[in-house]
Amino acid sequence: MRITAQEEYGLRCLIQLARQPEGQGLTLKQIGEREGISTANAGKILWLLSNAGIVKSARGIKGGYMLARPADQITVSEVISVFEHADLEEHCKNFSGIQEVCVHNTDCGIRPVLQILNETVKQVLSRITLAQLVHHECEVSERLFQIQRPARSSAAMSV
Repeated sequence: MRITAQEEYGLRCLIQLARQPEGQGLTLKQIGEREGISTANAGKILWLLSNAGIVKSARGIKGGYMLARPADQITVSEVISVFEHADLEEHCKNFSGIQEVCVHNTDCGIRPVLQILNETVKQVLSRITLAQLVHHECEVSERLFQIQRPARSSAAMSV
């Protein structure tokens, strides 16, 4: 699985908002400057996140963008799905060789592997919340390792 630049910027913008005190927003300019992206790009990202109900905006002197829900109720999987455009059928079209449709379109032994991989990644990302990502890298890494640990133990036991 690849994380696109837009997905990463979306997560980074949301982390900026999650770090704000409750009820305090950030402007597009502030978000863009903090993340090193243009105001226009920040606007597009926040517009998509707003349409998905993840962020909200307020006008006025204390306005700006803020999270629509607490950070511990927003999962990485939910955020990625806002920007995700490719599905398994698109993947198969992209790797069709010189033909329009893959020669294995009706019977493919690789497709189930890709489906399991995709579902596994989604399951893991659905257990990670925005609130878990606002800490320093070493803390985030340790917390994510703890999330992953039970999955490893049960997988090892079933082998």
